[in-house]
Amino acid sequence: MIQIGLLGCGTVGSGVVKLLEKNASTIAQRSGDEIVIRRVMERDVEKCLALGIDPQSITSNFQDIIDDPEIDIVVELMGGIEPAADYILQAMRHGKHVVTANKDLIAVKGKELFETAEEHQVDFYFEASVGGGIPIVYPLKQSLAGNQIQQVIGILNGTTNYILTKMSREGLDYQQVLEEAQALGYAEADPTADVSGLDAARKIAILSSIAFNSRITLNDVYVEGITGITAEDIRYARELGFVIKLLAIAKEDESGRIQIRVHPAFLPVNHPLAAVNDVFNAVFVQGDAVGEIMHFGRGAGQMPTASAVVGDIIEIVRNLNHHTNGRIGCTCYEQKPILSIDELEVEYYIRMTVTDRPGVLAGIASVFGNNDVSIATVLQKSSDDDLAELIMITHRVREKGLRDALAILSGMSIVGEINSVIRLEGTQRVKA
Repeated sequence: MIQIGLLGCGTVGSGVVKLLEKNASTIAQRSGDEIVIRRVMERDVEKCLALGIDPQSITSNFQDIIDDPEIDIVVELMGGIEPAADYILQAMRHGKHVVTANKDLIAVKGKELFETAEEHQVDFYFEASVGGGIPIVYPLKQSLAGNQIQQVIGILNGTTNYILTKMSREGLDYQQVLEEAQALGYAEADPTADVSGLDAARKIAILSSIAFNSRITLNDVYVEGITGITAEDIRYARELGFVIKLLAIAKEDESGRIQIRVHPAFLPVNHPLAAVNDVFNAVFVQGDAVGEIMHFGRGAGQMPTASAVVGDIIEIVRNLNHHTNGRIGCTCYEQKPILSIDELEVEYYIRMTVTDRPGVLAGIASVFGNNDVSIATVLQKSSDDDLAELIMITHRVREKGLRDALAILSGMSIVGEINSVIRLEGTQRVKA
């Protein structure tokens, strides 16, 4: 019998309790041992009692778990940085294996956690921290370990994907859809972490650390959110053969530099990620041997996330039974340089309002040309008050050159407003 100390009995913790009970027989056969929850640390006792947990097993004191020699695995589902980090480190130092779904913690304190796990030869598993029920951490560490990973691109936040999908289907504005998403429970009362891109940034920091064997933290990720996306941008994207998605992007170039960024992007309608809609998540991976693959599913929710947590528990139990714990440690054994966003070279969509008179387009083109920005496509839409709307797609250009050009244009009398600047992604697929 393998016994667990569960930290937190909220949404995901309750799901873990339910899943371990519902599939107890199958889980025992697959893991090679019966798995039981010995203690639950939770302040709200009623949550635990509603799940049928023995009142004698409920505690509010972490010391009751750390001092219990019968507990083999600590499952941290509290969230937040502290005291979760302290509890996990204590558990490892007491020889206990750890499972967590805490993306914030790993993105910020991953180095210390992995080093401590290695020092004490314990397992530290975190599949549920990225993509909820979608298996991606284990495949990157195990199934794809023979590949040189070239890129990892993900739709990693269900809230923003739902908002952009709804805006696209119904032609609605961002604020209107956000309020609807909050009413339906798809968005938090304070949606900042989701709509600003921070949630996706934490997740891509974790995935890129594994994929490129180099420590990436949240501070290394360039982040933009979706709050500036308008119904007009979505309409023009469709007209040009694209959809708009909030993408988490990590790539390694030929010189070994890593680019890591989260931002809205124009994605060709024929790209595999373009069909990922509503609250679903997906991770698109390219390796030199495997080529292109995609993992798709529910990226959040009680039972999908519990599925990933229980999968990690089963793997640790198998390791315990075969005395192989600690065999898959931290993969960050290199220190690769991070590409500055100024050095990024991609295509861009630009929408601006300009004076509608002869010579304006030539003046704008001159500014772009002086900053090495080449225009591939131009659409002009009539507007009111002698104004016109210009929609442009550039060739691949360096970000700094584009920003310099836009800074000059924004000060010119012929330019009323630079409404949107959105990067393109997936137009040039990397060759294996």
